[in-house]
Parts: sequence; C-alpha cells; structure tokens
Amino acid sequence: MTSPRFKVVITDLITEPLEYERSVLDGVADVVALQAMSESELQGKVEDADAVMVYHYFRFTDATIKRLERCRVIVRPGVGYDGVDIEAARLQGIPVCNVPDYGTEEVADSAVSMAISLARGSHFLNSRLKRGVGDWNVDQAAPLWRLRGRRFGIIGCGRIGTAAALRAKSFGMDVAFYDPYLPDGIDKALGVERFDRLEELLSASHILSLHCPLTAETRGMIGGPQIREMPWGSILVNTSRGGVVDTAAVIAALGEGHLAGAAIDVLEQEPPEPDSPVLAAWRDPTHPAHDRLLLNPHTAFYCEEGCAEFRTKGAQEVLRGLLGEPLRNCVNAPVNTRR
Repeated sequence: MTSPRFKVVITDLITEPLEYERSVLDGVADVVALQAMSESELQGKVEDADAVMVYHYFRFTDATIKRLERCRVIVRPGVGYDGVDIEAARLQGIPVCNVPDYGTEEVADSAVSMAISLARGSHFLNSRLKRGVGDWNVDQAAPLWRLRGRRFGIIGCGRIGTAAALRAKSFGMDVAFYDPYLPDGIDKALGVERFDRLEELLSASHILSLHCPLTAETRGMIGGPQIREMPWGSILVNTSRGGVVDTAAVIAALGEGHLAGAAIDVLEQEPPEPDSPVLAAWRDPTHPAHDRLLLNPHTAFYCEEGCAEFRTKGAQEVLRGLLGEPLRNCVNAPVNTRR
C-alpha cells in the first residue's frame, strides 16, 4: 500500500479521533493533531507540513509562517480568520482559507435568543429570583416593552447578519443594518432599513447586534462614546469578535443603567484573565451589572452538526489545496502560490 503523499497538521482545539478529517484525506495525507495551547509549542512540529489547519487558541504569526518549508495551504475551519497573519502567508505564497458558512444559523439563533431573553426580562428575573432578591412578580424588571415595533440594529449584514435579520423580523421588530461594503439593494431584498452612517444606527436601535469581522477598521468600533449614542435602556449583543467591542465600557454602561442588558459571547482575550472586569461583574451578585449580563465562552457557533460541518469542509479545502484544485474560500490572494 502506498503511503500518503502529504502531511496535514491541526495546531489546536481538535483532538483524536480525527474521523472527519481522515474521512476526507484518507490515502492522501497523514493527519496529526498537536493540541497546542501557544504558538511556541509549534516549534519543530509544523515546518514540514504540507497543510496546516488553525483554530483559535493563539495567533498564527509571521514567525511561524516563515518556517513552513512546503505548506500549500493554511485553513481556518471557521468564519473569522483574524488569528492568522494572512498578509505574511500571502507574501510566502501560501493561500489562507476559511469556512464562512458553517455556523450561520447557530450564531444568528444565539444572538437573537439572547437579545429576546434580555428584552423580555427573562434573564434578569431568573438571575435575581434564584438568589431570593425581590418579590415573586414582574415589578423589579419593569418597564418591559413589546418587541413589535422596536428596532433591531445589525452591524455587518453578511451571512450571519442576514440570518439574524430574518429571525428578528419574525418577532415583529423593525430591522435595520449598517454595512458599508454591501451593494445597493440588499435592504430591499430583505425588507429591512439601511443606514449609511453608524451613528444613525446606534441612536435608533433598541437592540444592537454585532455581526462583523475583526479588522483594523472594526477593532474597538463600539466603545464608551458609541454606547452613549444608543438609547437609554437599550441592549447590546456581541457574537462577532471580542476586539470589536470594549467590554469594560459595556460593564460600565450596564452599571449606570444606560444599557438595560448585554449578551457577550466573545471577549478580547479568551479565556479572560481572572481579574477581568467582565468576569468580576458576571460573578459578583452585588455588582450593578450582574443581573443584566449574559456571558458565554465563545459558544454561539456550536452544535453537533456544525462541528461535523466545519471540520469536514475545512478538510475538503485542505484536500483541494494539496491537489492543486481551485480553492473555495481563499481570503488572501497569495503571490506565486506554492505547488
């Protein structure tokens, strides 16, 4: 039996058994999972890889990419690719690809469901009554407003933002979005409103949900000044990337009551430091933000079907890269691609 021609390295997150990856790459490549928790642990283990699959425990930087002797493709089996230095890979002639569609439904479901839980007072009352605070009625959560006619604002109306828009519309909310990179007419196709200026969307949104990638342009896009432009008593939901939102500013706005609620699935650092202000507020029942904060450990994407999908599609993109076939989702247009 002929040995596989290629070596594929999975840097982090995924562990044995590698049934999805091997079902795609069987007979073509040996697949190895390193289970690394830092980039330094890759030293001496990735240099001879023909393809690398990178997840999100650390940043895959220029220092490592320059040591890749024969890599034909780097695949990020997920939507966001800010954890890979795509420019460094481009200069080395290595295409970087992602899997942009696998978690569309799950992230949209998570964003809208958390927004509804906060807007209807469900999370607030559950949090307080569980520890015996307040009377057994709705008074301490008042005022609560009918969802129909409230504006659900979206930043970034791509695949996930569109899915969130359709879900919010089904609750009767007036949906609007800000996305300067979409062509004209998307708003008409979806039956929603489009804002050309971010400030206009912020000031008009009772619920704001972020669905944009983390780039130099979007890093720190929502901080204290932007939150203050939102209506008093509004709700912020972030299932995009942690670096897009200043979470310390979110906690401050919750504490002073400017935000009535916040749902945060992603943080600037994951996992957060023990002294993180968002962890302090989330864990301390005496903190004024405590009952109004929903915090998840970057899990909005997750479902069993989705895991099978991103692992399989990631391996399929690796296979195309190894065999020199056209790539489906290249994000960096490399110069002088390796063959």
